[in-house]
Amino acid sequence: MKNYKSIFISDVHLGTKHSQADKLLDFIKENEAENFYLVGDIIDGWAIKQKFRWKQSHSDVIQKVLRSARKGTNVYYITGNHDEFLRSFLPLLMGDNLHIVNDIEYEALNGKNYFVTHGDMFDSMTITKKWLTIFGDMGYEFLLNLNPIINFVRRLFGIKRYWSLSAQLKDNLRNSLDFIKDYENISTQYAKQAGYDGVICGHIHKADIKTIEGVEYMNTGDWVESCTALVENFDGTWEVVRVL
Repeated sequence: MKNYKSIFISDVHLGTKHSQADKLLDFIKENEAENFYLVGDIIDGWAIKQKFRWKQSHSDVIQKVLRSARKGTNVYYITGNHDEFLRSFLPLLMGDNLHIVNDIEYEALNGKNYFVTHGDMFDSMTITKKWLTIFGDMGYEFLLNLNPIINFVRRLFGIKRYWSLSAQLKDNLRNSLDFIKDYENISTQYAKQAGYDGVICGHIHKADIKTIEGVEYMNTGDWVESCTALVENFDGTWEVVRVL
């Protein structure tokens, strides 16, 4: 069992076929923290209107989080674009330790203040062309469906290491790289103008820790492919934890 000051996760997309809820459940069982931040797109409200897939592991994740809150862990649920149905009711306090908000400020052990948000507010496509975003999600799901087929063929040739076509395209296509760079720049500029030392977000499914023009940018990643969490250690350092 590992202990952290705070754990940040996002983009679990419970209710979808490709959610790695079982791996997240194992991670929560093996890691504890004083504060647990769910940084948006935890429950996929868009999937409810399309292809809703709810497994027992999805319920187990929610039950485990609620149990942690009852035991004293401070749980903060920050809404995202896929769980935006909650935004009409914000802010919500469910019990003593479960808060549901649109965004929140986080004061770290290093003395810096971070703006914590899912990050869809920095994505112009999500704001102005939601229909295009939904279409893009459909394309992303198509690529995810190809991954098992590709890896089955790889295993036939003795290649056991998992390989993701969708992740490869995301990391190498020029348009994708330009989008990620723009997203990082916009989010850090916003944080700087608002008086924060950094920003903690998710949304683009790419975990990272970096400094951009003096502003710290930290992305939690996702639990669809990369299975990553952002954690703050008790010595004030930050790291991305990857679950293989």
